Amino acid sequence: MSSSRSRSKSAPARRGRLFVIAAPSGAGKTSLVRALMAKDPALRFSISYTTRPKRPAEQDGHDYHFVSRAEFDRMAAAREFLEYAQVFDHSYATPRRQAEEALAAGQNLILEIDWQGAQQVRAAMPNCVSIFILPPSRAALEERLKQRRTDSPEVIARRLRDAVADMSHWNEFDYVIVNDRFEKALKDLGAIVAGRGQALATRRPELKRVIRALLA
Repeated sequence: MSSSRSRSKSAPARRGRLFVIAAPSGAGKTSLVRALMAKDPALRFSISYTTRPKRPAEQDGHDYHFVSRAEFDRMAAAREFLEYAQVFDHSYATPRRQAEEALAAGQNLILEIDWQGAQQVRAAMPNCVSIFILPPSRAALEERLKQRRTDSPEVIARRLRDAVADMSHWNEFDYVIVNDRFEKALKDLGAIVAGRGQALATRRPELKRVIRALLA
């Protein structure tokens, strides 16, 4: 009788996994995340809050939650963010409740954030899986930034300068993907999320040549 009662009880939901994905501006992080989620609809994406203006193609509540500086500061003071950081002239943050509810429900959640935010998330949730995406070269990074056609030459120049500082944090992450060919990088990202990313671990020797060239 007790055995029957035991079987009838619902098993506790498996806790979801948190994947933290960061990259310098222009490395292709957003395109890779969108393509991965199109291939795996079970993945959840955490929509960040930001104080930056909405770009023409963006939708509030879909790409970001666009809020005023005053509202952002209020939410930060109320500890409503899992992490937040200043990037260029604007702030970005991950809503704490959204992340905690998704993971508790057994959903795998992707955070697309910068290295500063990733540091905070790793401190708050040490079991997260952290992934850093690199461009194959500085020349490729500059070309990708120009192809966006959303920033002035002055902003592009500043992003390139700041990218070197961003990329210096590559070794803080569990895995590193070099986005040379998009389809290969997407396959690598999918392998990590599926738990098959051992070959993409940060300490692999072949990364040293790429890193030296990017940070020289």
